[in-house]
Amino acid sequence: MSQVLQTEYSFREKWEKNRQLAFSETLREGSDIFKWILDRNGFSTPAEFSKWLECRTRVLDAGCGNGRVTALIRKYAPMNTAITGIDLTAAEVARENLKSFENIQIQEGNLLGDLSGLGEFDLIYCQEVLHHTADPRGAFLNLCSRLARGGEIAIYVYKIKPPIREYADDFIRDRVSELSYDEAMKAMKEVAALGRELAALDVKVTVPEVKVLGIDAGEYDIQRFIYHFFLKCFWNPSLSFDENAAINHDWYHPQLCTRHTLQEVQGWLVDAGVDEIHNCV
Repeated sequence: MSQVLQTEYSFREKWEKNRQLAFSETLREGSDIFKWILDRNGFSTPAEFSKWLECRTRVLDAGCGNGRVTALIRKYAPMNTAITGIDLTAAEVARENLKSFENIQIQEGNLLGDLSGLGEFDLIYCQEVLHHTADPRGAFLNLCSRLARGGEIAIYVYKIKPPIREYADDFIRDRVSELSYDEAMKAMKEVAALGRELAALDVKVTVPEVKVLGIDAGEYDIQRFIYHFFLKCFWNPSLSFDENAAINHDWYHPQLCTRHTLQEVQGWLVDAGVDEIHNCV
């Protein structure tokens, strides 16, 4: 199976078996997921996020997954804002999850395909998606072709991690990506359990800078220290154990999972002829 088909299979299985994954936590003001979405986009309060959306007439959530961020945008955008979500593997799941929300249209779509039929948008939101395509830069440029004059695009891609973390990630991905969903989830439950036990320690560690390992000096919660520099053992106590395992699965099972530098992504902006407003690494 090619990497493209394997990645499509991985996400189709993930969303079919986790249709409500992180949906309520994304919408819950003050949750870690809610704050992370706002923070990475440069907003510290829901009011600032709402202000950003208030002038939008057409919004595209490109790679909407189960529709959780589509719902978040709907919650804070004006009701007359028309929102479109597209996804290659989870359009049906998103459509079901969003059936009670007004002025939302969900379509199946490939970010590397012909998007001209969608029209133009004054905001395109595409986060946690481009790095799972066969050509992240090409998908970005394709989306930019759908921007209306004066429109904005908000993207988020994985960064290149410290070297031991990169090695561990590739090591695990190489061993689980060919497994079935159930087999891979068995392995990811072990990773989630490690994250849970580290978080339960509630211990902070102060470390010096270790340049050769990409470790910045500072004080870290021990679970986050391991997470950032050695192994993605995701754990969020507001989610169920299986949801935590599914999020670790999201990282380790898809074979298409590129990582990027800020400078590389800034080069995409230059190629697309768009200006940078904000960045968060």
